[in-house]
Parts: sequence; structure tokens; C-alpha cells
Amino acid sequence: MAKKTGVFLCSLLLVLALISGCGSSSSSYKDGVFIGKSTEDDRGAYGEVTLTIKSGEIAGCQFVTWQKDGSVKDEEYGKVNGVIANQDYYDKAQLAVTAMARYAGQLEEVKRLDAVDVVSGATNSYDQFTEAVQSALEQAEK
Repeated sequence: MAKKTGVFLCSLLLVLALISGCGSSSSSYKDGVFIGKSTEDDRGAYGEVTLTIKSGEIAGCQFVTWQKDGSVKDEEYGKVNGVIANQDYYDKAQLAVTAMARYAGQLEEVKRLDAVDVVSGATNSYDQFTEAVQSALEQAEK
């Protein structure tokens, strides 16, 4: 009987320790809006993220990538003079645009950069995203 009680108490203490560790309310970020930028890629494009931190955690995220000429990569990205000259190139460019929104939305949901999934075919956008987020989070650290 004493052995069962000892095992039960040890198990209970372990569970309580795990629960208290998961419920930590301390945050490592100060509240505010923080902007982070990635370095330029080989074509001069870069990513910029705007993070909103509330109650010490990520509450909002916007991610935009800019082309070398200063234009935003949006629904026109991949066109030449407003026309789709190469459908394959345009489709790949638009995959990157879709991935940008997905990365930002996923970060808002999961609250951790290491839990954001890479979109196949949009690795460059992911790399720019992670670099920009890390830059913004460094600014938000207490």
C-alpha cells in the first residue's frame, strides 16, 4: 500500500510540475508594434513584417515583400507590363504571394515562429519572412 501511495504522489507531483511549466504567464516581449526587415535577395527584393504584440505575445502579423523597384509583390507579381508572358513563372510568383499571407496568418495563430510551416515552392519567401520576424521580435524583447 505504501509503495502505491508513493508512486501516486510522485506521479501527481510530476503532473503538477508539467502543468505549472506550461501555464507560465511570463512573456518575453513588450507590447507594441514592431517592424522587421529581411536582407535583400539576389534580385534586390526583401521582406518586411509588422508584428503587433499584446499581453506579451504575437497578436497580429502582416508580411509584405518588396521588389527592387519598390513595388509590392501582389497580384501583379510575375506579369510583364501587366501581362502574363509566361504562365509557369506567373503561377510560381503567385504561389509566393499566397504563401506570404499564409505565413503571417499562421504566425498569428500559433504564436511561435518555429511552428510556421514552409510552403513548398515558396522557400525564399519563408526565409525572408523568418528573418524579418526575428528582426521584429528582437526589437520587442524586454
